[in-house]
Amino acid sequence: MSRSRTYRIAALVLAKVKLKETDLILTLLAQDGRRIQAVAKGARKPGSRLAARSELCTTIDVLLARGRSLDIVSQAELIAAPLGSAPDLEALSAALAIADLARHACFEDTEDPFVFSITQSAFDWCSKVSGAKLDLLVGAYTFKLLAHIGYRPEWETCVSCNDEDVSRFSAEAGGLICASCAKTLPAAIPVSQAVQSWLKVLLPLRFDDLLAEDIDTSVAFDLAELALRWAATHLEVRLKSMEFMLGR
Repeated sequence: MSRSRTYRIAALVLAKVKLKETDLILTLLAQDGRRIQAVAKGARKPGSRLAARSELCTTIDVLLARGRSLDIVSQAELIAAPLGSAPDLEALSAALAIADLARHACFEDTEDPFVFSITQSAFDWCSKVSGAKLDLLVGAYTFKLLAHIGYRPEWETCVSCNDEDVSRFSAEAGGLICASCAKTLPAAIPVSQAVQSWLKVLLPLRFDDLLAEDIDTSVAFDLAELALRWAATHLEVRLKSMEFMLGR
């Protein structure tokens, strides 16, 4: 039995690329966790109804027509725009870092609703917190998402020898390591006790519990920096949006 030519989904807009003079190619994260690329024809025309429904980090209800290589946006309705119409640079930078990471952690033929739900939740929080808590949000999102897809770090003991006295971080090794093992890993970086304490709660605690706590600015920055190293190493990509957020 042949598939229907059209289908409707709820999706997050993760990326958009210009196509010809008036069109866009949208990268969508469907509610079932699949990554979909679709052409929004005329989305760049002045006054186009698709323009507001093609904004990054929004949730849309979209009717898609199947195409040979890319699907076509037939209709789209805005469900949620957590950043609003004029987000500040700080919130936008964090949201784009989240979107960029999500884009690399979802796949066209793999259903995983968790990726959609955690990404939508992270977008919502971008408009509710500021300053150091945005760094904490992005760091927590990164480690949670990568742990879910198979890249879970070890925080309790040294990855190499199981020593409990850990003091360095190595993305290549798989988490925290002791000073002795760090001698064989030139890329290992020192990690303070404060940062270690936060690393141990990033995975078990929900966003609302994490973000209700006070956090030092430098600690939050270090968490986001470690998250960037973790994601870039294990996804084998350069995450430019997160680099921009961290001022690289």
